[in-house]
Amino acid sequence: MTQSQAIQEAPALPRTTGEPLPEGAVRVESLDLEGRGVARRDGKVVFVEGALPGEIATLKVLRRKPSYEIAQVESLLRESPQRVVPRCPHFGTCGGCAMQHIEPAAQVAIKQRVLEDTLWHIGRLVPQRVLPPIHGPSWGYRYRARLSVRHVPKKGGVLVGFHERKSSYVADMRECHVLPPPVARLLMPLRAMVEAMAARDRLPQIEVAVGDAAPVLVLRHLVPLEEADLGILRRFAAEHGVQWWLQPKGPDSAHPLEPADGDALAYALPEFGLRMPFRPTDFTQVNHAINRVLVSRALALLEPQPADRIADLFCGLGNFTLPLATRCAEAVGVEGSQALTDRALEAARRHGLDSRTRFSTLNLFEVDADWLRGLGRFDRMLIDPPREGAQAVAQALARLGPHAPRRIVYVSCNPSTLARDAAILVHEGGYVLRSAGVINMFPHTAHVESIAVFEPGPVPAPE
Repeated sequence: MTQSQAIQEAPALPRTTGEPLPEGAVRVESLDLEGRGVARRDGKVVFVEGALPGEIATLKVLRRKPSYEIAQVESLLRESPQRVVPRCPHFGTCGGCAMQHIEPAAQVAIKQRVLEDTLWHIGRLVPQRVLPPIHGPSWGYRYRARLSVRHVPKKGGVLVGFHERKSSYVADMRECHVLPPPVARLLMPLRAMVEAMAARDRLPQIEVAVGDAAPVLVLRHLVPLEEADLGILRRFAAEHGVQWWLQPKGPDSAHPLEPADGDALAYALPEFGLRMPFRPTDFTQVNHAINRVLVSRALALLEPQPADRIADLFCGLGNFTLPLATRCAEAVGVEGSQALTDRALEAARRHGLDSRTRFSTLNLFEVDADWLRGLGRFDRMLIDPPREGAQAVAQALARLGPHAPRRIVYVSCNPSTLARDAAILVHEGGYVLRSAGVINMFPHTAHVESIAVFEPGPVPAPE
């Protein structure tokens, strides 16, 4: 029975938060960072799988701990008006989505609330302005994905898909609505293809990358592939219009099965006249439509001036560096991967921007204020770190004093590390959190991406 089918009409339900609840029921107050409902009962926090704020439910407890419980909905006594019927029949089993049961606009509002709550609880910060959310297509948006492959005879053969929710098992996916349709249509053909290969037990994953041309599929293989298996891959590529890459070891070992003319993969930033090539194992944003809006929003918030010198930390392939170079005197990209900075410089040369860009390779998790001063004065700075955040960078900026950039735009994929770093910038560095807002890069998931703007606060008057 689904949760929607389990709704029961109860005439005596409380209409305000102060009224008593039916025996054994809880009222869900909010969502946590994993998209679970948060309720309280008997002095404990209860995390409720599949429950939404405002709902009243009885629960089945899955795990008890001294200070919290994890539960799932047994029956819904009051349903949230934000609840919708999930579009995908695999929702609830497949771990690729966590919020298909929530109306898309409500997902954005919930993520905004998560961002604001996290900034307050961790950083004791409230942005002076809440930015309008960045959101776009809710379906077919996931241009990057890692699909697991398992040969499971008990389930009829090969499975190709995301992991089951909170499990290492591969979900029995026959359709997917967040992958682009040309890729989603390959799920069942990929099963049949792998089933026919001699190496089917040694092929743990297929990575998907889609640019502005044919999809690229990267096959991870733990043993050398026989010529018969390579022939199967070639026939699949010809029939389905994809390009295969093979990855025998780490990501740097990936190479095309067949030579290809030009860039196999690239995405466009038309506002800036840029086309950004990338390898299928490079980090790029999964949602190209949202990325285009994000780059435009970030630059608008940064307000680069023609004479400015601007740093782009954790620059990757130059997703922000090259657009910045079209608007300022010099854009300096810093990244921990030499391979990425080399490709960023090559992209700058292709666009005639190499005279206005400079790239450095450095571990940004170990920098300090002296290193930052050594790079010279920056008028503005963009920071786009991974989930670990940019704590060392924030601490270095907090110690720059009058040499600090006059505006910082921080793009985050983890509200907790954003809040931690924001607290350092504000409470130790004297910055002010001018604005913050969410980016719905991953619709139907609990991932909260965001953007925040910092400026130096007023200089304290002498005592």
